[in-house]
Amino acid sequence: MTKPFLQGPELARVLLSPASVALVGASDDPAKTTGRPQHYLRSAGFGGAVFPINPNRETVQGTKAFASLAELPEVPEHVFVLSSTASVLPAVEECGRLGVKVVTVLAGGFGETGGEGAAREAQLRAAAAYHGLRLLGPNSIGIVNPRNGLLLTANAAFAEPHIPAGALFVASHSGSMLGALLSRGVARQVGFAGMVSVGAEADLSLGEICEATLDDPDIEGYLLFLESLHHGDALRSFALEAAARGKPVVAYKLGRSEAAAEMAATHTGALAGEDDVADAFLKDCGIARVGVLDALLETQPLARRVPLASLASLARPPRVGVVTTTGGGAAMAVDQLGLRGVIVQPPSSQTLARLKEAGIEAGAGRVVDLTLAGVRYEVMKRTLDVMLDAPEFDLVLATIGSSARFQPDLAVKSLIDSIGHAKPLAAMMVPDAPQALAALTAANVPCFRSPESCADVITAVYARRVPIDSLPASMPSGRPARPLSEAQAYEVLDQIGVPHAKAMVVPLDQPAAPLPFAYPVVAKICTDQIAHKTEAGGVVLNINDADELNAALGRLRTSLAHHVPGLQNAEALIQPMVKGLGEVLIGYRVDPDAGPIVMLAAGGIWAEVTRDRSIRLAPVTIESAREMIAEVRSLQVLTGLRNRPRGDLDALAQAVAGMSSIAVRPELGIRELEVNPMMVLPAGQGVLAVDALALVA
Repeated sequence: MTKPFLQGPELARVLLSPASVALVGASDDPAKTTGRPQHYLRSAGFGGAVFPINPNRETVQGTKAFASLAELPEVPEHVFVLSSTASVLPAVEECGRLGVKVVTVLAGGFGETGGEGAAREAQLRAAAAYHGLRLLGPNSIGIVNPRNGLLLTANAAFAEPHIPAGALFVASHSGSMLGALLSRGVARQVGFAGMVSVGAEADLSLGEICEATLDDPDIEGYLLFLESLHHGDALRSFALEAAARGKPVVAYKLGRSEAAAEMAATHTGALAGEDDVADAFLKDCGIARVGVLDALLETQPLARRVPLASLASLARPPRVGVVTTTGGGAAMAVDQLGLRGVIVQPPSSQTLARLKEAGIEAGAGRVVDLTLAGVRYEVMKRTLDVMLDAPEFDLVLATIGSSARFQPDLAVKSLIDSIGHAKPLAAMMVPDAPQALAALTAANVPCFRSPESCADVITAVYARRVPIDSLPASMPSGRPARPLSEAQAYEVLDQIGVPHAKAMVVPLDQPAAPLPFAYPVVAKICTDQIAHKTEAGGVVLNINDADELNAALGRLRTSLAHHVPGLQNAEALIQPMVKGLGEVLIGYRVDPDAGPIVMLAAGGIWAEVTRDRSIRLAPVTIESAREMIAEVRSLQVLTGLRNRPRGDLDALAQAVAGMSSIAVRPELGIRELEVNPMMVLPAGQGVLAVDALALVA
């Protein structure tokens, strides 16, 4: 490498505000993909120098063309390579020799195409690293800054006659999604401070690009379209910094493949190898994850009204008060909120009394239905004043009927005049009401086009968790790993302070020695060659005396000889039988994308069937572990419900936190560690692991 990599604000400047741009492979036809960037830059009034590179023409779209980058009168800061896959590597190497700072590559045909493409991508990455230039792509459709006319993109959607500038920065794995968000933003009068298609992330990742822009005072929030969590460490680093600056991040993520789950060695991998990991990752990074595309553009106003820090003390679903001028519209919103676990809170008797004092007659139902009277400004305004002051509501939602379309200014004026209240206020339009939505958007009132996006946004904003202020020092997940025996796994539990049942390791080919604990006991094959002992006939339960124990060891020898022929120095692990009030699974795993996670789930042999679990990024605090316990439905029977015995859930929370601490213990080299089952004993008696499985680097 001949010069240092560009990072931080200077990287953001060259990406979004370069002094000069070169277009390698520029076409004279502005309708062609390779002709669009030059046409867009000119139409948008970009003030920097633009150099088309085309060895076959003297001019391109009326501008002097150059045969190569080397012939330019100056070294461009940003080069957009529009030419074919085969020409990309020579172009990048030439950029490196000349001292270009950033290169964007449009072409595909790299890692996404298989072995040969992956080799080409590796060469591209190596060339960029050698020369110290930054690479956007390959497979990037470009980057846009509406604030200065930098429409450095081949996306046909940017032929829009007016691209609104604003305060939102968009980063997407999908280039086509930039066009979709642009058109929706134009329709909603939402403006953008920048839009980038990151492509294959051979060098610059989505997280690094976003983090580089955080010091830009004109960027108030971020919208992400994610196809994966590749480079999750960079995304997490960005999210932590964005949270510290109070800049909300909203993400729409496509579903996650279950291929990793099918190959997992542990129940933790099988249960957590799917989209739940991505969900936990985003929430724990303080990112609002939405599942409805419209919600990407509708979330920011509410996210700004509900700061992340305020959610630390909430620790429960939000309680929403609903006021409406149309009962049917409100019912749709209530249904969608209920499906997502959000509480629609009826007004208290005190609130009903205050409404009556204000001349508002409201029934005792879940929703304050003003009917047609709510169209009148003074009626809705007085109602909102009372509800926004009511302590039982965390948020007030107004659903507006036909007046939003036919009398838009009147319909939303009371909402706009109420936005200054400390408590969040939001609005859902039941009809198609673009003028009303535009007025609310301009006034920064959170507003929604549909009950689905309304409920999605409210759920996503309140589901965020305050991110931890440091990143784990975790072991890289890509290193080879080997299994440990159960006895060795217990040694790891001892190091992290997670209790387990007493255990004794004995040779399988000798009579059992006297035990240091009482019968009945369980005997298990103890080897790193068999991960799931029950399936291999490697567990014998309810052994009541020495004779039964010797018979059990004989059965284990037979099973072991069948499954692992020729194994020398075979051993068995003997433990006292332990009964608890309940069984749980606690698992730790280094996810290849999200990094270290911890999972708490219903335990025993049916763990993968019930799929009753809670997942967090590791490490977690004791308080976060308690939240996880509350999220596992089957553990509610251990809370003393209906006079049942109460389990030691405090000890369970400590065990979950202890398992998660592996994330900051890289010297242990643990890739996966799972306790299944962990016996939850009566309150005050603790918890005990009675089986453990580990993979170590």
